[in-house]
Formats: sequence, C-alpha cells, structure tokens
Amino acid sequence: MASIEGASVDPFVSASFKIAPTNKVATAGSCFAQHISKNLVKRGFNYFVAESAPSVFPSDLTNKLGYGVFSARFGNIYTARQLLQLFDRAYGKFIPAEQPWEQGGRLYDPFRPSVEADGYANRQHFNADQTHHLASVRKMFEELDVFVFTLGLTEAWISKEDGAVFPVAPGCGYGTSNMDRYEFHNFSVGEIMADMTAFLSGLKAVNPSAKVILTVSPVPLIATYEPRHVLVSTTYSKSVLRVVADEIERSHDNVLYFPSYEIITGAHSRGAYYAADLREIEAVGVDHVMRIFFRHLSDGEKTVSTPAKEMPATKSVTDIICDEELLVGGNDATGR
Repeated sequence: MASIEGASVDPFVSASFKIAPTNKVATAGSCFAQHISKNLVKRGFNYFVAESAPSVFPSDLTNKLGYGVFSARFGNIYTARQLLQLFDRAYGKFIPAEQPWEQGGRLYDPFRPSVEADGYANRQHFNADQTHHLASVRKMFEELDVFVFTLGLTEAWISKEDGAVFPVAPGCGYGTSNMDRYEFHNFSVGEIMADMTAFLSGLKAVNPSAKVILTVSPVPLIATYEPRHVLVSTTYSKSVLRVVADEIERSHDNVLYFPSYEIITGAHSRGAYYAADLREIEAVGVDHVMRIFFRHLSDGEKTVSTPAKEMPATKSVTDIICDEELLVGGNDATGR
C-alpha cells in the first residue's frame, strides 16, 4: 500500500451488478449520501427523484426545502431503524404517536424537521404535505431499480411511547428535550441486522427486482451522548455499521457493499481527505470515491476511466445538508 499513490488506490474488486444509464437510481442515508446523488446527476445517470418541487418554486429554494437532496423529501436518514420506520409508515404498517412539534406558532415534522425550515402554518398543511410525501416514498420504493443507502450512525433518540426514531435529538433546533418522553439508544449489530433484514424483505415484496448498494459514511460523529470520548463512540458506530454491511451483503444476493468508508479513512490517504474540522470530507476525497464508484458500478458511462489527475475537482462540499450539525451547540472542549 505504501508504494501506491494515494489517489490511485482502488479497493473495490468486483460487482455483482452494475448501473445502466437508464436505471432509476434512488438514494437515502446520512449526509455523505448526498455526494452520490450529486455525482449521478453530474455524470448523466438517471437519478430518480420521486418527490419534486412544485414548478412555481424558485430553483435556489428547492434544496433548502429538501427537494432533490434525496429521492424523496425525507431528509437525512441516519439509522437503519429510521429507514425501516419510513418504509413502514409509507405502507401504513407503523403510525407514530408523536404529534407535530410546535414552535413559534409553526408546526414541524418530528421525522424530517429540517426539510420545512420555516414549519407549517397549520395542521391541514402539515397533513397534506405528509400524505403527499409518504405517497412519493411508496413511488420511490416501487419504481427504483437501484437503491443506494449510506449507513451513518448507531446513536439515536427514540420515543418511549412507541419506539419512533428521530433524525435529531428533540430539543436540538426543533422540539423540546423531555426525558420523560424520549430516550437515548445506541443500536447494536443484532438490532441493525434485524432492521436491515426487515427493510430488505419489505422492499423485495413491493419491488422484487430491486438492487441495493450499501455504503458506510466516513464522516465521524460530531458528538456523542455516551459517557465517553467522541473518538471512542465514532469507532464503535462505524465498526458496527461496517460489520452489518458485510453481513447483509453476504446474506442477500441483491445487495453489494461499496467501500467509500475505506477509501476515505484508509492509511493511504494520510488524512488528506478530511477538512480542517477533521470531519467534513474534502472535494478531492469525494472525487476519489466517486471515480471508483463509477469505474466499477457503471454500465455504459464513458467518463469513468478518466485518470485521477485529469478528473475535475467537485465544487465546495459546504452545501451538504447535515442535521447532525444541530448538535454542535452541545459540544464541549473535550469533543463529547
């Protein structure tokens, strides 16, 4: 490894399937997953957006309101339980007891608070948008050809009433912190395996030919609720997710794992792919990941073999939407 130029390292060996330019490719997951959707569009692939912004919306507002960031307007999905519950909510199998969060006279969706940053004026608007959103989620799952899901976190906050999982801790930017109603939970390998297995079973039931690509986000935790340093929690979280991805790939013929995590965090990068905050991924790192992704997984796309030195750098990654940053106000100098 030491004798190979970092930008030339390619740890991906073989793919059990490839993505044709005509395939509908849907994405979901943590913040890092947004790079995949942006590059699919940039390279002319059929990025599947099942929930589009109304034509009257100014283009500069669509991403801010969560349209096109992922294939439906669900915002960041950090945990496997979130993904499973989204699927079950879309098909009426799980109806959370949690009511809209009220703040400043506006209503916010507890399961995607940041996609409507200014909230809803009333319950009628909230209900109408949620109904449309879940219909779009069903459309996405039923019509996609390839689903790319980025596993991001094991830590989550859940409702004590029915186990509903939230993308951010209640009280961090949205909602109210209430330990009588909510509790912290750090998912184990067994729990995430069960959640992913249940999700894949549900997906197969509504879309038998769907293929799935799993990745693990290389972005470290910004904070942890565990009584330990964030470095230790990051290692636990990423290790658990990497094990789950491996086990799921081995047990499902329609699933493959793509090593974006290894490309960014491997010793060959010598830390060059992380920004000054030691968390965000620099454009050169994103380019390396996507170059390998399209080299091996694309079927019929011509630019994938372009040498690393000739690949144009992507624009700034600062437009990536990350709900986890709402936790930064709670950090202290120790990194917890």
